[in-house]
Amino acid sequence: MIGWIVLGVIAFIIISLILYGISVYNNLIVLRNHADEGFSTMDVFMKKRYDLIPNLVEVVKGYAKHEKETLENVIKARNMAMSATSNGEKIAGENQLTGALKTLFALSESYPDLKANKNFSELTSSLQEIEKEISDSRRYYNGTVKAYNTKREVFPSSVIANMYRFEKKNLFVVDDVSERKAIKVDFSWLSFVLKVEDGAINLFLAPFLIVNNKRKIWRKEYFLQFV
Repeated sequence: MIGWIVLGVIAFIIISLILYGISVYNNLIVLRNHADEGFSTMDVFMKKRYDLIPNLVEVVKGYAKHEKETLENVIKARNMAMSATSNGEKIAGENQLTGALKTLFALSESYPDLKANKNFSELTSSLQEIEKEISDSRRYYNGTVKAYNTKREVFPSSVIANMYRFEKKNLFVVDDVSERKAIKVDFSWLSFVLKVEDGAINLFLAPFLIVNNKRKIWRKEYFLQFV
């Protein structure tokens, strides 16, 4: 009798482990598919941007003929991103392309006629809309990748992930210091002003903010009144 109970317990444990393994495996498949779907959606918007870039370069070329190097860098970065064969290469190419496009857009400040050009304005507006769509889809993709990577790394689901070779996915990290840098704010500086008005002594506190090591004046003044 005891032997049957032991066999029953062992069978229950084995069946439970098998069912758990199947559940973890299916969950990893779902998370991986969500990440792949997120990247595919983002890729659609990136391809739209690729199609607009040659037209934008042609417009700029008509007004900024001396900026040959900048224009060549944009086309080179576009071609690199388009020819990427893996998500990692695509991410690296996209970061390079984003930097090249920012340099291209900055040219409009040096060429007023270019900035006023209707085609340039329309193409720039279209690219900005696409950039927003890429940004939104990138956030979704990164969220799904984090969920997938976490699931494949934590124990005991990591055992199933390693057994069936679920590979780690790369986050789409924006390689731009200006976009990633946190703003540092410091309220440690205060300006004190004493004023005598109508027989009362007013103490004004005009705080300064230190934003990215640059001092800015806070627009509000707080005061204490002593009668």
